[in-house]
Amino acid sequence: MAIKVFLLPDLGEGLTEADLVNWLVAEGDSVAVDQPIAEVETAKSLVEVPSPFAGTVHQLHGAPGDTMDVGKPLVSVEDGAATASAPAAPAPAEERAQSYREEEKAGASEGSGNVLIGYGTPGGAGSTRRSRAPRGSTTPQSTAQAAALPADVGAPTAPVRTTAPTVISPLVRKLARDHGIDVATLTGSGTQGLILRADVQAAIGGDSGTSAARPDAAPAAPLRTAAPGDDEDARSGLGIAARTPLKGVRKSIAQAMSTSRREIPEATVWVDVDATELVQMRSKLKASDPQNTPGLLAYIARFTLAGLVRYPELNTRIQESADGGQEILSFTGVNLGIAAQTDRGLMVPSIANAQGMSARQLDAEVRRLAGVAREGKCTPAELTRGTFTLNNYGVFGVDGSAAIINYPEVAILGVGRIIDRPWVVDGELQVRKVTELTLTFDHRVCDGGTAGGFLRYVADAIENPGSVLADL
Repeated sequence: MAIKVFLLPDLGEGLTEADLVNWLVAEGDSVAVDQPIAEVETAKSLVEVPSPFAGTVHQLHGAPGDTMDVGKPLVSVEDGAATASAPAAPAPAEERAQSYREEEKAGASEGSGNVLIGYGTPGGAGSTRRSRAPRGSTTPQSTAQAAALPADVGAPTAPVRTTAPTVISPLVRKLARDHGIDVATLTGSGTQGLILRADVQAAIGGDSGTSAARPDAAPAAPLRTAAPGDDEDARSGLGIAARTPLKGVRKSIAQAMSTSRREIPEATVWVDVDATELVQMRSKLKASDPQNTPGLLAYIARFTLAGLVRYPELNTRIQESADGGQEILSFTGVNLGIAAQTDRGLMVPSIANAQGMSARQLDAEVRRLAGVAREGKCTPAELTRGTFTLNNYGVFGVDGSAAIINYPEVAILGVGRIIDRPWVVDGELQVRKVTELTLTFDHRVCDGGTAGGFLRYVADAIENPGSVLADL
């Protein structure tokens, strides 16, 4: 037999790591070329990783919750080519460490054509896919780390567990591993037998009956058994309820926001806008065509794009020039980013070449992108190609926000909630539908006159939508 090692590929845009969310196969399973074997979460999206090899899963190099480095082993697959009577010798390191792109070329005759953000094998034959168990279940698909085979493929192997201990936190796994505790021997005190930090610490401290250390592990230094909430913060004196690693999308957001604050000298302007006519116009259209009437955000996006045509300075990017200085890049179109809140954090997928779209077309794209963002299926291109961002924070019930620019863009327009407010019209006090627009911009690319002109243009378009739409 021959053992082939699949290295975690760069899943797009030069990413260096990914978080292993869930295994879709277990050790001992048969896999086909391009069959999804794992779900991983990058800083940009949640994707399924297909296998470039066909054969039997020999070893899974990681557990759910682990952070995997690009270029490091993800899974080993036994192709079964050798006879049963002759133990296979380990393949040379160069052969075992084939990259995904190299294997793509080697397997061109048997690929299915499946693509993973720019990766995949050519061909048109489909592959049989193993059905995926729900996350958190204890079926063999989701418990692939129950037992790892030894590195020497010719050595006898220990029996493979059919179920795995219930451990969600990678920190609990690491604590047990560092102190030689086999989590398979623990009885969890959490909900449905979930193994908690206290269970591992009790085992480390020698609490009888619940655990047994590996016989080959070095004795660990005794630790104080911690009850829930007993972990104390030295700075505040308060108990620590949880420790959440800053990783995945949250880590990417933190880095982008820090870079934006550090590098961009931003300024903010805002204005209250009477949106009554826009709301009334849309209501009349919806009454006559309820299925195809764009949402209010689509109209505001249309006005924003028209404003960027008049004030292109806000649709630019600053970067280093060839001579080592800096230059402002202007673009022939607008990739309009739409901020969307998801379970994985704030996503900003963008509509490519949005400047030529109608309000109805923009509405369809906004809905599509919001859907794929919530599913974690946005491509890296959709999440990185934006040149200007529109953020509708009014859906959270707030009026305004001093937003942080979506680096490396130079401006972001925010829209607050539309609510009834007293408003003076022709010298008389009336109740009108009012919203607040907030523009945060990079003061390096323009001054307040440009920013104010753009903001006033969008505000006027909202207040008098008929006259503006007639020219679009």
